[in-house]
Amino acid sequence: MIRHGETQYNVEKIFRGRLDISLSDLGVEHAESLGKYLSKINFEIIFSSPLRRALETANIISKHQRGNIKVEVDEDLIDISYGEWEGKREGEVKRLYPKLYREWHLNPHRVKFPNGESLQDVKVRLEKFIEKVTSKFKGEIAIVSHRVVLKILICMLLGLNISHFWNIRIDCGGITIFDYDGRFILYRHNDTSYLNGLSGHELIDF
Repeated sequence: MIRHGETQYNVEKIFRGRLDISLSDLGVEHAESLGKYLSKINFEIIFSSPLRRALETANIISKHQRGNIKVEVDEDLIDISYGEWEGKREGEVKRLYPKLYREWHLNPHRVKFPNGESLQDVKVRLEKFIEKVTSKFKGEIAIVSHRVVLKILICMLLGLNISHFWNIRIDCGGITIFDYDGRFILYRHNDTSYLNGLSGHELIDF
């Protein structure tokens, strides 16, 4: 599981959701380093959210693979819809929606964003995705998606309630690995070691 590379909206702490923004220049460097780091793994398939920041990351990973590895866009991996929060900076959201923002950090599983989704909505579509992947594929699989989606997916695979959302950190470019043999076993989490020494890089879980 791979979170896409950095975008300018990550740096500026702007809520993204369904806004279809590209990687920043540094985000492209993230993805290139990521692709090289994962080049020794022979992926059977690479799944990606349809949003550009994820798809650009997935295509760069694919480029560094040996052979022609397919990138399959899957709508179930699209970022959560933040609704009216999308395009707003964190400070603006705190000012306009103080009660909801507080609830988002205290009880994220109880929040439905105005004209947007809830974590439960995302969980429902990820249940379909997990079933499809475990029934059809046996080899190494890459999943390139977004912070909210991957945090929920990790909760699900570990058997945790999605109320534990904030107990998981995922930085831009972070890699999480599960083994699967009838059950999911967490092998590595939020690996960004390949970014060490990259000029201008900061770990961002936003």
